[in-house]
Amino acid sequence: MKLKHVFLTVLISAVTALGVVWGYNNYVKANNTFAGQEKGSVPSNYKLAGLTDNTNTPPGAIDFTQPAAAALPTVVHIKTKTNAKQVSNNLPRTQPKNPFSDLFDDDMLQQFFGNRNGGYVPEQRASGSGVIISQDGFIVTNNHVVENADELTVTLSNKKTYTAKVVGRDPAYDLAVIKVDATGFPFLLYGNSDDVKVGQWVLALGYPLNLETTVTAGIVSAKSRSLGLNKSTKTNSAVESFIQTDAAVNQGNSGGALINTSGELVGINSAIASPTGYYSGYSYAIPVNIVKKVVDDLIKYGNVQRGFLGVSTINTYDLPEEEKTKLNLKYSGDGLVVTGVSDNSAAVEAGLKKGDIIKSVNGTNVTLPAELQEVVTRYKPSDKIKILYSRDGKDVTTTATLKNTLGTFAIVKQENTILSKMGADFATLDPKKAKEYGVPGGVVVKKINDGPLSDQSRMRDGFIIVKVNDKDIKNMDDLNKAISASKTITITGFYPGSDGLYDYPISLDNE
Repeated sequence: MKLKHVFLTVLISAVTALGVVWGYNNYVKANNTFAGQEKGSVPSNYKLAGLTDNTNTPPGAIDFTQPAAAALPTVVHIKTKTNAKQVSNNLPRTQPKNPFSDLFDDDMLQQFFGNRNGGYVPEQRASGSGVIISQDGFIVTNNHVVENADELTVTLSNKKTYTAKVVGRDPAYDLAVIKVDATGFPFLLYGNSDDVKVGQWVLALGYPLNLETTVTAGIVSAKSRSLGLNKSTKTNSAVESFIQTDAAVNQGNSGGALINTSGELVGINSAIASPTGYYSGYSYAIPVNIVKKVVDDLIKYGNVQRGFLGVSTINTYDLPEEEKTKLNLKYSGDGLVVTGVSDNSAAVEAGLKKGDIIKSVNGTNVTLPAELQEVVTRYKPSDKIKILYSRDGKDVTTTATLKNTLGTFAIVKQENTILSKMGADFATLDPKKAKEYGVPGGVVVKKINDGPLSDQSRMRDGFIIVKVNDKDIKNMDDLNKAISASKTITITGFYPGSDGLYDYPISLDNE
């Protein structure tokens, strides 16, 4: 009898177990979309992202008409004109004698073969976009839209056209501010590019391909992109931390607005990634938090007050294993490994060393060099930033006081002189060097930046100016007076170690 009870108990248990297994399998088959995912459950990553279910947004729920309507009147069409000009070809003044002088004089040769002292660049016209940022006519755009322009016109979406002037520009950021002398303009409100999230909707507005105002939509596909585009400019300190989107942007969109669905400006459209020069998938915008800083500085000072930390860095995951071993790194999380520290820099004075791992700046985590650059570039010389870094496995907090390009804490204002508009750094020639070169004096062109010297000649760093329009130049005062006296000048000088004098014809705007 006991054996019978045991048998029945085992049989009932077995049937129950089979029933449970059968029922569970049927439940799983009925409720799973594919293996391992139970219907109705939400993975932890979705919960952390603030999503409570995995359903898609119903079609038609997103409406861009309101932000587009708010932004369209503030986005303008910028048309530029660059006057024809003569460009030096850098031939030395002491050229060989014309071997055909018995048959042709120099004027006849010039008719056949062109000017031996330079070339002719015809008038050029181009266009781009801009964004009105104040009711009194300040407009932000890209530097590359206006950098060579002699004349600027701005056309609003209502077809009204105005003449504009450049307030300031900076090739390192590829940003510029221009102004129309009028008031009562609609303008676009600044958003916060730090709040921009990958995957959110954005709209791009501008005047592509000489079309009328155009709006395209896409999503933010990445942040803090560094493409090396601005390095082609005449600066060794380009700033790039682009917002990448898949909103369609083409030639002519440069300087236009990237806005969020609240109609706020979150970026200035600047570039596309394309093998053809036309849109083929991705476009790039300068974050508005950088734009605000640059615009404020250009309006207030005439140039950008950029603070420098003075470090070179690399992401912890990009550093080769052998380098990690050499530096004895004891931290394997996100951050930036300091690979170099400049002399007399803010970083040195803050105690940073090669091998330190920067984790955050003013509470903002940094994992890419472009992210660090974006955070630091928002501050001016003398501003203090708090840096959290790891050394020998321990976290350390320090405060760095940012410096300017000269290694000081001073604000560098743009001098409103003709000499400052030449686009170069000058210095009076040292008397000992002058004696060595056999000249009574001169001015050294220490570094050529963006301006008439780079646009209209092939002058190189180190050139020594000894004459302007055949007037002797012995120091900086002589040079400033000579340049101020005429709108068309010929700069004469030499390169140390080279034979002969070189002439560089330059046209200036002395207003």
